[in-house]
Amino acid sequence: MATEKFLWRHIGPRPEDIENMLKVVGVSSLDELIEQTVPESIRLKKPLDLPAPLTEFEFISRMKAVASKNKLYRTFIGQGYYDTITPAVIQRNILENPAWYTSYTPYQAEVSQGRLEALLNFQTMVVELTGMEISNCSLLDEATAAAESMTMMYGLRGKEMKKAGANKLFVDNQIFPQTKDVLITRSAPQGIELVYGDYDTFEFTPDVFGAIIQYPAANGEVRDYKAFADRVHANGALLSVVADMMSLVLLTPPGEWGADVVVGTTQRFGIPMSYGGPHAAYMATREEYKRNIVGRIIGVTIDAQGNHALRLALQTREQHIKREKASSNICTAKALNATMAGFYAAYHGREGLERIARHIHSAAVILAEEIQKLGYKLKVNKFFDTLRFELPEGVSQAAVRDAALEQEINLFYCNCGCGKVVGLSTDEKINEKEINTLIGIFAKAAGKTAAHVQFLDDRTVLDPVMLRDDEILQQSVFNIYHSETGMMRYMKNLERRDISLATSMISLGSCTMKLNAAVEMLPITWPELGAIHPFAPMSQAEGYQQMIRETEEMLCKVTGFAGCSLMPNSGAAGEYSALMVIRQYHISRGEGHRNVILIPASAHGTNPASSSMAGFKILVTATDPEGNIDVEDFRKKAIENRDNLIGAMITYPSTHGIFEESIKELCKIVHENGGQVFMDGANMNGQCGLTSPGEIGADACHLNLHKTFAMPHGGGGPGVGPICVASHLVKFLPSHTMVKTGGEEGIHAVAAAPYGSVGMLPVTYGYLLMLGGEGLAMVTKMAILNANYLASSFEKLGFKILFKGSKGRVGHEMIWDCNMFNKEYGISELDIAKRLMDFGFHAPTLSFPVHGTLMVEPTESEPKEELDRFIEALKTIREEMIEVGEGKADKTDNVLKNAPHTHKVLTADEWSHAYPRSKAAYPLAWVAENKFWPQVGRVDDGYGDRNLMCTCDPLESYADEK
Repeated sequence: MATEKFLWRHIGPRPEDIENMLKVVGVSSLDELIEQTVPESIRLKKPLDLPAPLTEFEFISRMKAVASKNKLYRTFIGQGYYDTITPAVIQRNILENPAWYTSYTPYQAEVSQGRLEALLNFQTMVVELTGMEISNCSLLDEATAAAESMTMMYGLRGKEMKKAGANKLFVDNQIFPQTKDVLITRSAPQGIELVYGDYDTFEFTPDVFGAIIQYPAANGEVRDYKAFADRVHANGALLSVVADMMSLVLLTPPGEWGADVVVGTTQRFGIPMSYGGPHAAYMATREEYKRNIVGRIIGVTIDAQGNHALRLALQTREQHIKREKASSNICTAKALNATMAGFYAAYHGREGLERIARHIHSAAVILAEEIQKLGYKLKVNKFFDTLRFELPEGVSQAAVRDAALEQEINLFYCNCGCGKVVGLSTDEKINEKEINTLIGIFAKAAGKTAAHVQFLDDRTVLDPVMLRDDEILQQSVFNIYHSETGMMRYMKNLERRDISLATSMISLGSCTMKLNAAVEMLPITWPELGAIHPFAPMSQAEGYQQMIRETEEMLCKVTGFAGCSLMPNSGAAGEYSALMVIRQYHISRGEGHRNVILIPASAHGTNPASSSMAGFKILVTATDPEGNIDVEDFRKKAIENRDNLIGAMITYPSTHGIFEESIKELCKIVHENGGQVFMDGANMNGQCGLTSPGEIGADACHLNLHKTFAMPHGGGGPGVGPICVASHLVKFLPSHTMVKTGGEEGIHAVAAAPYGSVGMLPVTYGYLLMLGGEGLAMVTKMAILNANYLASSFEKLGFKILFKGSKGRVGHEMIWDCNMFNKEYGISELDIAKRLMDFGFHAPTLSFPVHGTLMVEPTESEPKEELDRFIEALKTIREEMIEVGEGKADKTDNVLKNAPHTHKVLTADEWSHAYPRSKAAYPLAWVAENKFWPQVGRVDDGYGDRNLMCTCDPLESYADEK
């Protein structure tokens, strides 16, 4: 074994372990296992043509050379992206800390209290700054958040509006172009008509259901929208505001002047620009719309002992439950970035944030005054940070640009066609030297000289009525962690409450919680990558462009397709984007009427939700008793709808964890009836290097880079969901209004940034470069071996594996049936999941895709020792169930029903249970050696939804209200 090769650092089992594991599975070699698992008809005939694998050192050297091609100019372009300062305590202890970036979405609240609190802080910050009543805990980016608000308002239309067919949305001219671009994409399939105009002259008609404005406006103007908000509501419509979070530290919050929904980005709160992302967006609204807001919400509840606890609230709103009736397909959000933004607010507190905001504003005021003295005309007089200048006679944009580039500075150049407007946006990094450099640029372009100016932080052009006068961020978390020591210890305190991959295996099925290698993560914090604006000149981003191009090429080879787009910001966004590409393909052929899509009953909830957003009519196809798609039912529905069939969505390997042998036939059926096949790439970790969507016969697929290709989950994001397509679909890949990308006839943008969350791309880039084609295939084989090793071991313990392939094998994951335990012992899958926490393990996936089951996916990264610990834990749990059945343990008061056991319960003076404390705390010897203590007992979900609390205000403040 060559340990210097990345492959053997990434894979958990050692060569000698593999031999023993194969014996347990009952095969003589890995190849024999693959022959029994992956149908011969779809297996690749030759290895993937990827570059020869690099060592870790070679990759870092390569990455440094690539990153050095980016030019670190100072950027004042604005347009929704601003340079910022990430406090070192946040970078080191959150962004660079595997305990934070390797955790999963906090569905299992008992082992997620740390990041739940961090995200509750984020929600509180958003509520405080927007002046609204409730917030979610992040969305993908500002533009898609605006689109979500459009859909939300459309869904909230009153009976009369719905009856009258009100379908028009007013979009103010002064919102960012990328936001308009995404609104165009999202509105069309929903039947929403966008109406553009100026907010102060727009005349409402009964068919207008909502309005979207920007605050401050795209041209920088701070407007008084109160009268407009009143007109919106007088028309029976709703108002969404796209608000700059940093400006809200000073400005009157939208909640005070009539906003119904407020969205935006928190990028300015310490998150690098990173050529466009990832950045956490937000959505806040009124209490009455709490069941309509999209995305996840952190809520306060109590645990089994009545103690304060946190959890994900109102989960019945989400796509995995409501499926096609969900208001959004949102799944992955931007939890890691939201966590960072929340800590940024806590570290600075109200006073610190006000100093930063005044610094930004004062710099803009000084620049406005001094540049006007040079003959430039300021177009907007009331602003926060953004200036627009009309050029004096004889001065061109080119002259200003040349002078700016000479100083390695980027400004905003209006592309409206007049060629007479130049602008800039200030940020928290700006200092006196830069202010004078900027003034000098405008002076040089005008053929003048400028005197040196002094930078003072107390300048303003804003009227008192424009400024907020309320007491914000008074909660203790924003007022006590202002020293680095205090903040570091607070972060460590939260970190210790959570299970991450730094703790133990996270066996969540369909989630692929594999290693996020340190060497892959290292480059994401480099300034050569973090300080690049997404709309910077292409010549300044050659390193990014090379990495994008090479990653897209490698992903095309892995999927067997011809083209790729990295723009989608999550797996669900990738699904939607691919469906919109397929929709556009049919439209281009004069077949825009096609709108029926086939989706198997076993599909993930995002599939029907994405199809619904794309405007499709969903037909669910049956599953046979073995868990396979019922081919004849599939064929029947395809033929019956052949005139309107747009395609099918198929997950492969299936969500049941098996390689269905009928897959090529299913693709052929769709094609014969005029449709296109979208392959859901959620389970690509079972395909890479062994087969591919292209080989199987699909036309398009999405990929979860945060699953298959080693990007971290970050506690619920950032995710990246690129799409790959066959040659006939390439010309329809997503375009972008600000940067040329995508196909010649590309659909409009699906994200705010041209390349989505490209700041995380070094992870996948390194993963592919260090594995190569054969290494990638070996990873897939090991994922399948680890899964079958567990499956074989579980069966010997009496756990029933629900679905297997024709030769008795599972794919890369498996589902085991717990219904028999419930009938025999009264022990549910939930009890088993919670008891695993006492052993230090995160629960598997509960009751998905089949009720009463647990779904397990070990991934290739878990060592045999960890797999054996998991098996031993389940063996003990099986024995504990038998004790209940034999009457040795009480049916209701036992270690399973009372799990998880907290340190508070186990160290209390009173102990009323029949079983000993040692059995609860240390069920196996090795547990005591490295015990993870759940912070809270089993949470009360019902209480949390009945008593919804979504900020970190003291509990007594809610009691007072009630």
